[in-house]
Amino acid sequence: MNPYIWKFLLLGVMTSLVSGCASSGPPLPPSLELPRPVTDLRALRKGDKVYLAWTVPTQTTDHQSLRALGPTLICRSLAATIADCGTPVAEVAASAAEKNLPQGRSAGTAGAASFVDRLPPVPAANPREQATYAVKVLNVDHRGAGLSNLVREPSAPALPPPGGFGAEITADGVRITWTCPPLPGEPAGAEYRLRIYRRLLGSPADTKVAEPDLRNCQGPAVLDQTFEWEKTYDYRAASVVVLVGPGEAAMEIEGDDTPAVRVFAHDVFPPAVPTGLQAVFSGVGQSPFIDLIWSPDTDADLAGYNLYRREENGEPAKVTSEPVKAPAYRDRNVQSGKQYFYSVSAVDVRGNESARSEEANERVP
Repeated sequence: MNPYIWKFLLLGVMTSLVSGCASSGPPLPPSLELPRPVTDLRALRKGDKVYLAWTVPTQTTDHQSLRALGPTLICRSLAATIADCGTPVAEVAASAAEKNLPQGRSAGTAGAASFVDRLPPVPAANPREQATYAVKVLNVDHRGAGLSNLVREPSAPALPPPGGFGAEITADGVRITWTCPPLPGEPAGAEYRLRIYRRLLGSPADTKVAEPDLRNCQGPAVLDQTFEWEKTYDYRAASVVVLVGPGEAAMEIEGDDTPAVRVFAHDVFPPAVPTGLQAVFSGVGQSPFIDLIWSPDTDADLAGYNLYRREENGEPAKVTSEPVKAPAYRDRNVQSGKQYFYSVSAVDVRGNESARSEEANERVP
């Protein structure tokens, strides 16, 4: 057979096979445009509010792109599970941009929606009671494919923030003080703490500084020594109830924050005054000099020491052009027959200088 005819026949067979594969079957039913249920509902309790966030669905249950969305139902129940939304606590637009999350928190997902639910008052008989949440995204015909994943948050009341919250810079660190709030009768396993936060100005993140026991109200104070000098921080705090039941995981309820207190950590605090200064003459058979030694300063930001000298009835003058690093100095600029009086000061890396030490004196023969 002619090879060109053979190629033509093969091409015809392949064309018919392709055509057979592409033949249309029975028509598909129209899409119901049911949004896929949310699977990443998250919740955060803060004060008497629960902050919910979820990703807005973009596909239908039959894996097609959604053309439009209806409202989203917010469902809440004190039962452990939710089978049906029943009477929702609210309806929100599923395309709403994420907002109203508490300070320093983020849902962390692009295309997210959010809702803030204020918890109703609940009896204190069961402090470990929880509220269960779900959301149901509907289409434009108010039909949905089902509830989201369930999330649970404590529903017991939160403690109010402490009064008198303050923060001030001291030589030893930022001293944080507060007035302890009245505490309720303690349920079994309850702990009450104060969660203190610090935020560097311009930063979106918080740093937890300390978490002291709120029941210790004898001069309540915390000293923060983990900051950096010459930076500005906002400090705030929230009361925290920690419920621990036998054989159960700890449950936390963090209350609302105090107003932020701004602190500029400006270092105007000099190092400690050096002590133990001694002066000893040497010079037999060589050029005379006076050796000076003193106890080392232990300040973490110490840059060095300045040496001062005066003659009898004279005023002290600095004899070092730059701070010396070690707690020792040799003065070779001395003359026979004179008595010298020495003192030393400590200097930190920001140029803060301590007062001068007690004088030590030595005579050059």
